Amino acid sequence: MEEAMSDPISLASPAQPSLLQLLREDVSCVFKRDPAARSRFEVLTTYPGVHAILMQRIAHRLWKYGMRYLARLLAWFARLLTNIDIHPGATIGRRFFIDHGAGVVIGETAIIGDDVTLYHGVTLGGTTWNKGKRHPTLGDGVVVGAGAKILGAITLGENVRVGANSVVVKDVPAHRTVVGIPAKIVLRTEEAGADNIYGINLDHHLIPDPVGRAIACLMERIEVLESQLRKQGAPVDSQCQTCEADDLCISVSRGEK
Repeated sequence: MEEAMSDPISLASPAQPSLLQLLREDVSCVFKRDPAARSRFEVLTTYPGVHAILMQRIAHRLWKYGMRYLARLLAWFARLLTNIDIHPGATIGRRFFIDHGAGVVIGETAIIGDDVTLYHGVTLGGTTWNKGKRHPTLGDGVVVGAGAKILGAITLGENVRVGANSVVVKDVPAHRTVVGIPAKIVLRTEEAGADNIYGINLDHHLIPDPVGRAIACLMERIEVLESQLRKQGAPVDSQCQTCEADDLCISVSRGEK
């Protein structure tokens, strides 16, 4: 983490890393999470997510030293340049990566752990006008899919994955994948597949469909019951009476898309 905190998921070392060291790590981590990255020069000159975090780290130092207006001015310039809005008061850990970056919003009291990845359109927002902690806390290794919203002073444990366009409004334990509106836990992270060679699992799209699974189970059960009725000689009308959904019912019962 960038600075020592009382938060239980913070793994900050007592010695605070230098700003230059943080910036070097932010650039280096891009090559581990974006196969399109080809050179440091390309990353430094063409990646808006990198530009945003570089300026936020400087603005955050200014914020801590009491130069609040200068920090907000730098944050405003970063948003103008990158279309990424990160409040200078937000606490961001090491090796932070925003892929594509457009439309990302991070509030003032947000706390982000190490090795966190956000995709475009992500919001770490508040749900109250009261001062104090009102934005989310993300543990180490969290991956948040495109368009997801994480709202309120909630905590996502380490290695949590949030599916694209999900809305998270409650705490999520470590090593879980959540999806939906409002987001619900659908599996443990380790069940979704192995990490990549760098130890960071970016396969946030590999999430189950709990609704489809439930419907498939129901259709399978209906098929079994109808089969038993036929064996007993009872008439069974296999056609849907209220809609033309026979082909869909058959596909779902077979687990087809």
